[in-house]
Amino acid sequence: MSGRCELCGKTATFGNAVSHAKRHTRRVWRPNLRYAVIQQGGAPRQVRICTRCLRTQRKAAA
Repeated sequence: MSGRCELCGKTATFGNAVSHAKRHTRRVWRPNLRYAVIQQGGAPRQVRICTRCLRTQRKAAA
C-alpha cells in the first residue's frame, strides 16, 4: 500500500529536521490519508484520499 492520495496524487515530502543546535537530520512529511467511500462513475468506491480532498468532496456534495 503506497502513501499516495488516489485523487490528487499527493505523496510524501522530504526535508530536514533542524534542532536548536542547527543539526540537520533527514525527515519525512507524510500526507494525512483516510479511507472514504466516494461516488465514481455512479458507483460507490472505497478509496484512500488525503483529508484535503475529503474536505473538498464533502463541500462539493453539499
